[in-house]
Amino acid sequence: MRRKQPLKHDRFPVLIILSSVRRYLRYPLSYRGVADLLGGRGFDVDRSTVFR
Repeated sequence: MRRKQPLKHDRFPVLIILSSVRRYLRYPLSYRGVADLLGGRGFDVDRSTVFR
C-alpha cells in the first residue's frame, strides 16, 4: 500500500516546512521570528505563510 504524502503539493520542500515547525515549537519565537530565520537562510517567506 502506498503512503500518502501530506505535504506533497506545498510550495516549499518538506525539510523547510518541518524545520520551521520544529523551531516554532521548540523556541519562543513568533511567526515573524521564524520567517526572519528562514529569510537568513535564503528563503523569502512571509509570516502569514508560516502561520498557514
